[in-house]
Amino acid sequence: MRRVSLTPDMRTVVVTLLGTFALTVSLAAKEAPLRTPEQRFADISKAEEPSFRRHVVPLLSRAGCNGRECHGSFQGRGGFRLSLFGYDFEKDMEQMTVKDDGDEKQVRINREKPEKSLLLTKGTNEEPHKGKERFKKGSWEYNTVLKWIKGGAKSDVEATGEFDRLEISPKEIVFKKVGDQVQLKVLAYWKDGTVEDVTQLTRFRSNDDSVSTISLAGVAEAKDKGDTHIVAFYDNGVHPIPVVLPVSDKVGPKYPRMAITSKVDEQVVGKLAKLGIVPSDLCTDTEFLRRVSLDVTGTLPTPDQITSFLSDKSPNKRAAKIDELLKTPAYAAWWATKLSDFLGNNPRLLRGAMGNGGNYGASFSRQWYDWMYTRIAKNEPYDQMMAGIILATGRTRADQTYEEYAKEMSSYFRDEKPANFAERPNMPYFWHRTNLQKAEEKALAFSHSFLGVRIECAQCHKHPFDQWTQILKEIKDAVPADPKGGNNQKALQSEFDRRVKAGEAAPWQEVYAMVVAPGKGGDKNAKTKGGFDGRVLTPKVLGGEAVMLNEYPDPRAPLMEWLRSPKNPYFAKAWVNRVWASYFHRGLVEPADDMNLANPPVNGDLMDYLADGFVKHGYDMNWLHKEILTSATYQRSWKPNETNKNDEKNFSRFVIRRLPAELVVDGITQATLASDKIGKYRDDIETRAIGPNANAGSAGKGGKGGGSNYSLNIFGKPVRETNCDCERTTDPTLLQTLFTRNDPELLNSLEQARGAAYVEEVRKLTSNESTPEKLKDSIAKLAPAVKKLEEQLAENPPKKEKLENQLKDTKERLAKAESALALIQKRGPVTQEEFINQVFLRTVSRPPTATEIEKAKADFAVAKSPAEGVRELLWAMLNTREFMVNH
Repeated sequence: MRRVSLTPDMRTVVVTLLGTFALTVSLAAKEAPLRTPEQRFADISKAEEPSFRRHVVPLLSRAGCNGRECHGSFQGRGGFRLSLFGYDFEKDMEQMTVKDDGDEKQVRINREKPEKSLLLTKGTNEEPHKGKERFKKGSWEYNTVLKWIKGGAKSDVEATGEFDRLEISPKEIVFKKVGDQVQLKVLAYWKDGTVEDVTQLTRFRSNDDSVSTISLAGVAEAKDKGDTHIVAFYDNGVHPIPVVLPVSDKVGPKYPRMAITSKVDEQVVGKLAKLGIVPSDLCTDTEFLRRVSLDVTGTLPTPDQITSFLSDKSPNKRAAKIDELLKTPAYAAWWATKLSDFLGNNPRLLRGAMGNGGNYGASFSRQWYDWMYTRIAKNEPYDQMMAGIILATGRTRADQTYEEYAKEMSSYFRDEKPANFAERPNMPYFWHRTNLQKAEEKALAFSHSFLGVRIECAQCHKHPFDQWTQILKEIKDAVPADPKGGNNQKALQSEFDRRVKAGEAAPWQEVYAMVVAPGKGGDKNAKTKGGFDGRVLTPKVLGGEAVMLNEYPDPRAPLMEWLRSPKNPYFAKAWVNRVWASYFHRGLVEPADDMNLANPPVNGDLMDYLADGFVKHGYDMNWLHKEILTSATYQRSWKPNETNKNDEKNFSRFVIRRLPAELVVDGITQATLASDKIGKYRDDIETRAIGPNANAGSAGKGGKGGGSNYSLNIFGKPVRETNCDCERTTDPTLLQTLFTRNDPELLNSLEQARGAAYVEEVRKLTSNESTPEKLKDSIAKLAPAVKKLEEQLAENPPKKEKLENQLKDTKERLAKAESALALIQKRGPVTQEEFINQVFLRTVSRPPTATEIEKAKADFAVAKSPAEGVRELLWAMLNTREFMVNH
């Protein structure tokens, strides 16, 4: 039997952790009906010779012997450890084959007395077994194992040949009513042309038992209305099939006709039609504007933007607004923040200055953010931007010496005219993180960040992944022991900061790849062109092809080639899925960072369309955003109908979701700003929670950076320390309620400085001293007073301090009067209703209803002043659920 192209270690990751790459193209067998395992092995006297790989291992897997709760666990059971679900044939064979020490009861495979083998006596519970009975004595399962042992218990992995694919029929199950049953049939195709019915050797799983269960024999049964997937596992094959029980009678000819204007909607409605779910109507203009502004730019629409959008009667105004938002600084800022989440941009985990990462970590984090912000703003292709991170090294030129690199790094931090880090061709800080020192850690972070795949369990369940980590362990982050052209390391360390500020070379750590000098083989003393040790490596990338790393200047190069390959099942889909999850309440694959064949997308055709289109359009991020945002699917109302009121995963309506932490903090600030400051705040990302200062964790409470770390943390801002998108949370908590009710930070935003400007604006507009006549009279008196004080100050030096104070006070009073008069002249008379309308536009992005206006007027009537009424209304609206969610 031919060996599969993937080695056992590699197969660990591919099969169990990343899913298989088996084709699912269906080719019907031309032979007569295939015999089942029961028909083949029930009569041991007539049974054919079982295969270790094709029959015995799958049988043990189906029986649960190598499951994570039994012998497939990290520590095994009773001293017997199997690979999880049979991924490693050779090591499983080693565990089963124990030398006979004279005690028949201790022999797992007893070739002399096969019936005494522990595989059989334990499996039938004849020998006490904590796992209880797994199969009955004399059953076809028992006879299969017994026949194999009698035949010498041979490992036939070499002779079996390469596994090709699974084929399951039916390809999709559409039940008619609860209680309906369907028998699945599973065929295994091997590269040598062999086809077997392996239904009875297949392990099945339902992804939602409340919708459909699946028996050990492969019988699916409808339990409730809805949809899910049943997943079949056999050898390298992991094959999901969709299962549906319509939620209404609106299927087939009864499903209503509807206009389909986009490919996204075509795929979504196609799935809904099978389920009998009718999508909700489109949302209102105010709902759309608030939704798309928050999702794309992380920013509430301003009152002026809302008014303008509502008055615009053009039919394509929604598409035009999407184009407009994708060109704003806030769009690049918010998505640079989201990418920072996915890639782990944490200042505390960054280092680079002789281990003194605490001194420069925040700066590194800011540079990382700026580098991505610049590329998002100009819509650089996603694959190109990721290549700039994946393939990054410290040195920016192949011929750059270490001293030149060290000087370049210092140039980004020098006091005079620092160089722009964002102009670097690459960004190496991903590899600088202190939690990426081991090869395993790099593999975990890489798979999560760029593939949306979790491989944490590769560290458990006896899952070696040397082949997967072999490439990444050649990526180093250090100061070379003897940097070519470098200076004395100790001398530089003592004056590191001085040299950096002066823009001089300092011993910065650098990211570099271990490469191999041709012809040196495994010589540990061989020096490469760059001056570092290297050795020949021939791992296999996940596609299964061996790679001679000494043929590449950087061992990550073949990995990047694989990511860009059309056959890659994860790279493009991972980004598509995360973008989709950002615009809806869930990803097409959920969780969004758990891409694997056993966790298929809820709408596979939609995933394929978006991922294929993304690649065909050159990884154009704006194309992807527009394709989703312009669809009716994204623009659906949150209001349900009878058929979709329980739909939580097929996007028939917009599911209300709480705002991310940064948007809550920025929203509170923006809602309380003066009218003339909102526009500047919207575009000045330096002051925003979605901006780089909060991103770098440098904003103190009430300081620059758009809110405190405290407020951001309680609303769920991720700390970026683990490989999991779940670090960001939007779940409501008691602390959040206490914050919006009475936290000093929020109350100060209503009363002071930059946050309280709108209340102060109202105070100016409604003060008894703020009528145009009185203000003009005050200005007429104060202007000459200022002039007179200036003259007295020039003539009476002895009274200088007193006169200066009087002059300062008079100028401030004059400035306030002039400002108030200008505001009134610009705005005209302001009514109570206008204040109420303004508060609603600022907080919930819509005009108030007649009922809401009347209630607000009643509250204004008992307020001490109009300004106090506005303050109380602002506080109340900031505490509403409507403000805290995107709908």
